[in-house]
Amino acid sequence: MKKIYNLLMAFGVLCMVSSCDDALNKYPLDDLTEESYYENATQLQFFTNSFYSSILPDAPYDEQSDLLIGNNPSNLLLNGSFRTVPASGGGWSWTTLRKINTCLGNLYRCPDPAVAREYEALCKFFRAWFYFDKVQKFGDVPWIDHEMASNEEQLYAPRDSRELIMKQMIEDLDNAIDGLPSSYASGYTFRVTKWAAMALKARVCLFEGTFRKYHNGDITLWTLPADANPPEYYLDLAAAAAKQLMDESPHFLYTTNHPDYDYQNLFSQYVEDTGEFILAIDYDYSLKCYHNATGMALLPACGRNSPTRGFVDHYLMADGSRYSSVSGWGTKSFADQVAGRDPRLHQTIRIPGYNYTVLTTNRAMFCDLECTLTGYSLNKFVMPSDNLVMGNVRDYSYNDLPVIRLAEVYLIYAEAKAELGTLTQTDLDMSVNRIRKRAGMPDMNLAKANGTPDPYLTSEETGYPNVSGTNKGVILEIRRERTVELAFEGLRYADLLRWAAGERITKCLQGIYFPGAGEYDWDKDGKADVCLYSGSRPSTGATFVYKIGTDMILTGGNKGYINPRPAYTFSFDPGRDYLYPIPIEERVLNHKLLQNPGWNDGLAF
Repeated sequence: MKKIYNLLMAFGVLCMVSSCDDALNKYPLDDLTEESYYENATQLQFFTNSFYSSILPDAPYDEQSDLLIGNNPSNLLLNGSFRTVPASGGGWSWTTLRKINTCLGNLYRCPDPAVAREYEALCKFFRAWFYFDKVQKFGDVPWIDHEMASNEEQLYAPRDSRELIMKQMIEDLDNAIDGLPSSYASGYTFRVTKWAAMALKARVCLFEGTFRKYHNGDITLWTLPADANPPEYYLDLAAAAAKQLMDESPHFLYTTNHPDYDYQNLFSQYVEDTGEFILAIDYDYSLKCYHNATGMALLPACGRNSPTRGFVDHYLMADGSRYSSVSGWGTKSFADQVAGRDPRLHQTIRIPGYNYTVLTTNRAMFCDLECTLTGYSLNKFVMPSDNLVMGNVRDYSYNDLPVIRLAEVYLIYAEAKAELGTLTQTDLDMSVNRIRKRAGMPDMNLAKANGTPDPYLTSEETGYPNVSGTNKGVILEIRRERTVELAFEGLRYADLLRWAAGERITKCLQGIYFPGAGEYDWDKDGKADVCLYSGSRPSTGATFVYKIGTDMILTGGNKGYINPRPAYTFSFDPGRDYLYPIPIEERVLNHKLLQNPGWNDGLAF
């Protein structure tokens, strides 16, 4: 039975308690002083629970990228004039770091050395996560390792180098790995363990290693010191951390040996711990702690988050062959496009045959164009109707959402080794091919992948053209596997940044192909599902009827792919958009904070 951790998480994570001020009011105020706090595990746990809510991602489908677009495209997709230097905010917030450093600075008050050591490790895990977010956004940032007074000179210091920040983050993560427990007592599901710290180290180091490799020589993004570590240093650390976790941790891939639904069940069932989730957000029906993934996928009013054609085209055929090698692959009908593909496709999006009861209405939800902008509808994270206990209210989901899982660690290991040039077939078999086996897919073959890289993945329009070298083919195939396996888990935009592939967000943001006006029987049951027309509206029994050029915009005028947001132009400036801008107010207060390249804030210093 889930115990007090869930209750604390209910207030600290899911109900979004953003500071400890309210939490401290749970104790008698006349007895509570700074000198009497931080003295035991209960107080320290209560204080640090707010870090879970303020740092860990806890919302489904909250990241738009080249794989997913919503009703309101994010500014990170639009870029251009949609992104300007903010007056304040914009991700440049340090409140949570101050709380972390406050806790670290008061741990000496705890008389139990073991308790103090565990919470030191926990705080350093969260400090590393906090700084990882800042480095991804801003590059160089100030390193602050204590609670600063209002008159400290460091408040007005320049940004520290990215190299120093990475060094400090890795030290924090090593401290966390050494000091965090391997597991907790029953009922404390998904608290941070040493394995979570090890996985975060692998993620951080893979990001930095590949970022430095693919942005090599781009002096507009940074000025690294002469003795900065090369990409290989971080890739070695990523591979080593991932391998240690693979060898030593108790985590395992979830499988019941049913490739047709194991992947979907991993994300949809209400289970306390699958073994694969190293860290997750713990939702609970009994505590009324919910998220809205099911509603976001099934209800038209919930954002219409929509997978893109570029995402669907990444999937291989079920026999392991390339979809892009199939004759006419780019203009196939929806039913033909999704038939015979990697089984994870129909467990991630809805295909013909899918059915779900929504608000007492039963219909073939795979083609519900009221819920999707592209024609492709979400299925991942959707709770099955027989598992929801709240009747017809579909925006109350309580399946746990992963933050870090073992499959990602396998992919980190394979990618780091491939980028280093040390990947072997044995490495693939112990990592990527375990994931593929769960999905019922053939193994990835190193020699075959490198012998004939997929033109779809090398293309300027559809792929990653800056990948080169003898391992080009297998690097691209690992990226394909990562795209498929980790879809919509909040990692894609960071992947585009580190691969120097930001321009992808201007391409393939399209939907299903239509060859022109007419009726379309997507599930081939003899009844029209969609009718497109020009001129006068025809008599039709189709569920969805749209006028071309008015109700639905196609890329080729009277035919082509669905243009999901025709009113917007998507752009990406590689000289600017790989980093966020520093807010104006921060630069006014501290003239030593230099603005990131390409961002004009009108300040002369």
